[in-house]
Amino acid sequence: MKRVILTAIVLIVVCGGLFVFFFLLNDKSITEEIIDNSPKQSVIGLSVEEREIKAQTYGNGKIHLAFVGGIHGGYEWNSVLLAYEVIDYLEVNPEIIPDNIKITIIPVLNPDGLYKIIEKEGRFTIADIPTEKDTVPGRFNANEVDLNRNFDCKWEPKSTWRNNPVSAGTSPFSEPEAQAIRDFVLENNPTAVVFWHSQANAVYASECENGILPQTIDIMNVYADASGYNAIESFDSYEITGDAEGWLASINIPAITVELKNHEDIDWEQNIAGIKALFEYYQLK
Repeated sequence: MKRVILTAIVLIVVCGGLFVFFFLLNDKSITEEIIDNSPKQSVIGLSVEEREIKAQTYGNGKIHLAFVGGIHGGYEWNSVLLAYEVIDYLEVNPEIIPDNIKITIIPVLNPDGLYKIIEKEGRFTIADIPTEKDTVPGRFNANEVDLNRNFDCKWEPKSTWRNNPVSAGTSPFSEPEAQAIRDFVLENNPTAVVFWHSQANAVYASECENGILPQTIDIMNVYADASGYNAIESFDSYEITGDAEGWLASINIPAITVELKNHEDIDWEQNIAGIKALFEYYQLK
């Protein structure tokens, strides 16, 4: 008799536990708490001077869009400010990200070059920008390498910027900053990547030996049409070797270069329109 009573008690406890489990599983409010939709910050690498290269990720979708600012550090500090402004906007308006999309923002890929000009760690404002300082040295990392010449697409040890020679490093990905974005890309396999630069007032497609990827043309036109920037398929002002966008094209990842109008403004309305247009484009994929 005692064994029967004990068995009955065990069954009641087990059944009760299962009831509670399934109740919790079907309770929408609790399920929403279990699914973590909060922004996720990570460190994807360190610079030459061991400054952190940070990334902020939003959403959980299968389509992964990455946005990168500040590859040219303090010379293009407005691209960094734009990236931070987008981060702030998404903190307040996370609902604009479609359910099928995840986005990662890397505000500054060249923190050492940024520090050369700003001389301040972490986030900054336009009030921190020195008005009389030459920003050209901030284009390069602490090894005086132009990071956007250090990638494995037609790489050469010496490259050009405005027809002037610049160092491209000792080999493709010799610089820790280029390694950081390479490793991030290879680990996460983003659907597309947008690089913010200044100051050509244009959106450029990317290419390497095999030409421009069809989807690259699509997203170039989507961003350009929404923002009002000029859409340009091929940069031909001077020869460029070892650029990040070209390397992405070589591994079949669409990438575009968005060039702000000048070195001071972030062109907010234009760029948030371009970002939203990309969301709409990929929402249909």
